[in-house]
Amino acid sequence: MTPLARPPVAGIDHGLGVGAAGLVGGPPPLPYGPVLSRLLRPLQRGFLVLNRRFMAPLIGHGFGWLVGNPLTGHVMLLRTRGRRSGLLREAPLGYVVRDGAVYCVAGYGEPTPWFRNLLADPNVEVILPTRRFKGHAKPVADPAEWLAAYRALIESFGLVGRAVVGDVRRLDDATLLERHRSLPVIRITPRYGDAPLLAGPFDPGGAGWIVPYAGSLVLGLFVWRRFAAVCRSGQARR
Repeated sequence: MTPLARPPVAGIDHGLGVGAAGLVGGPPPLPYGPVLSRLLRPLQRGFLVLNRRFMAPLIGHGFGWLVGNPLTGHVMLLRTRGRRSGLLREAPLGYVVRDGAVYCVAGYGEPTPWFRNLLADPNVEVILPTRRFKGHAKPVADPAEWLAAYRALIESFGLVGRAVVGDVRRLDDATLLERHRSLPVIRITPRYGDAPLLAGPFDPGGAGWIVPYAGSLVLGLFVWRRFAAVCRSGQARR
């Protein structure tokens, strides 16, 4: 999840008090503290490099299941078409699977580049840790749906989510809408005729994340034991 500070797109209204009316007083404020708000631009540049050179290729080649966990969240790859260039654009994002669809949030608010792309062309491709599908993306307009999906998203982001936006569990629905409504939540449903999505073991809430981390632990112990044995053998020869 990543933020940005540019004017919002005119005429967008997600049913949450964000849109053309918000242009009168400028862009709606993002729910970040003063320190993080000042760091948005540098963070955006850093995430752009990290995502382009590491995360996007990793997930795109089917290895996203290696990096997800309950502490830092799970990551999918969203592919959109550039609204001006028409070129394929990729964005690694946190997500949840619920009610037969994938939900994600635009962390920079309405000006988020991939969000503006899917407004121009809602036909997207989603690459999850162990599967992929083509679907239709649509901003969530119903406040009740927004609240349920947003709470689930922040919870799935683990420590990262709490560090960025705080503990939303302490906020009632009205306060959460007032403070966080500038972050659009997007629902991505599979193409017409495809089966509804069900959360898998490597998606948020699943236990599949244990496999790569347990494997890494076993491998680390094996390497350590081999290293210790070599050191003992070397000392015995002296």
